[in-house]
Amino acid sequence: MCKILSFFVIICFVFSCETESKLEQKIAEIDVTVNVERFDKLFAKVTPNGLPQLKNDYPFMFSKRYNDSIWIARINDTLQQQLNEEVEKAFPNEIAFEDEIQSLFQHLKYYFKTFKSPRIITVTSDVEYRNKTIVTDTIVLIALDTYLGKDHEFYGGIHNYIKQNFEASQIVSDLATQYAIQNIYQPKRKSLLDEMIYFGKVLYFKDAVIPFKNDEEKMGYSKEQLDWAIDNEHYIWSYFVERELLFDTNSKLVLRFINPAPFSKFNLELDKESPGRIGQYLGWQIVRAYMKNNDATLLQMLGATAENIFNNSKFKPRK
Repeated sequence: MCKILSFFVIICFVFSCETESKLEQKIAEIDVTVNVERFDKLFAKVTPNGLPQLKNDYPFMFSKRYNDSIWIARINDTLQQQLNEEVEKAFPNEIAFEDEIQSLFQHLKYYFKTFKSPRIITVTSDVEYRNKTIVTDTIVLIALDTYLGKDHEFYGGIHNYIKQNFEASQIVSDLATQYAIQNIYQPKRKSLLDEMIYFGKVLYFKDAVIPFKNDEEKMGYSKEQLDWAIDNEHYIWSYFVERELLFDTNSKLVLRFINPAPFSKFNLELDKESPGRIGQYLGWQIVRAYMKNNDATLLQMLGATAENIFNNSKFKPRK
């Protein structure tokens, strides 16, 4: 009997892999246009005489609140010039991330038929890492100076848990996050479970639209952090259940387990071993279980309530 069950599991696994492979082949054939406009390079090379033409070509990049003297001062600023040089070194061309953006757009087009490829414009932002990427229906902005590598000297005063994702490999993951936020419907989040499921939806959205990225890159964890989360999944879940935290609406729980932080706050000795945002990770596993155990499309899941997803997920943490 055991041999028969093992054989059945292997057959199901192979069939699942073949199905996923065929889907990815189909998606890879979708025609989308990706054209990266290097505004950062144009601004780095512009002269005061050439500024009016650049403003004419990119009017949305120049606030009307500032006159030309402000922009000229920025062009001549030594720190801005150093920033331009470092971005040029790290990104002499767009090939490193352009192919991944194309694949992202193909997946978005597959799941959202009305999706149209936006203009992709790269900029520098004085390392404004709270807005590394900005996504609208027609324009995507990517601040390349926030992707120079976690050990870059520009990031010396930034906490490690933040700058660990200042890597070029995170560009497409950050874009996918922004698209997820645009497409998720969920009523006002009140409980810890609401927050967990919301971010679980974001991360499952990444499973669908950037399947070529590994789980560390989707989550924004190092391999060691992800391994810790996997190894301790059962204990984390037991902690939440035994203390009746799932339906608790105390806002401090969001700070402890959802928001970016150097570690999650269980108020135990193991705290500093844990990665931050562990509630997001668990929410991801719940949503994955829901999609595995229910005949739901990506769009249906994005619009489902947290209660519906949780109740029908049949989630069991790994031991």
